[in-house]
Amino acid sequence: MTDFKKLTPDEVAKTVAETMYRKDKTSQHLGIALKEIKAGSAVMTMRVVDSMLNGHNICHGGYIFTLADSAFAFACNAYNQSTVAQGAQINFLKAVPLDTLLTATAKEIHRKGRTGLYDVEVTNENNELVATFRGNSHTIKGQTIPGLNENEEEKS
Repeated sequence: MTDFKKLTPDEVAKTVAETMYRKDKTSQHLGIALKEIKAGSAVMTMRVVDSMLNGHNICHGGYIFTLADSAFAFACNAYNQSTVAQGAQINFLKAVPLDTLLTATAKEIHRKGRTGLYDVEVTNENNELVATFRGNSHTIKGQTIPGLNENEEEKS
């Protein structure tokens, strides 16, 4: 049995992310994969498939938003404190064609009390920026894994 009290922040993030991903039917359905997780950051990928194309034969912005939002969710929940989106905005910078592998990299900009600010960059295989996303988080009561990091005060 794992001694939860001895986990580093990055180990907590990994344990929480594994649990979250098992329950994340949206990410699983869309083929969104978690590639990297650390305290306050996450990297996720998604391949653009035919069903994601809009009437212009490019990836629908809603799918790009969903990828960015998923990376944001994993980054802000990495501390094992239940956290939800309070708001988010996205800027689409480049069209994304079929079969493009997108990578969303979420980074914590600020976290204090029950609020957080996260930036997500979405890039293609050529490392070209296709979208930028900014998410505001709000910590609510509860933990993904109760008791995992008891030294952290639960926010209410």
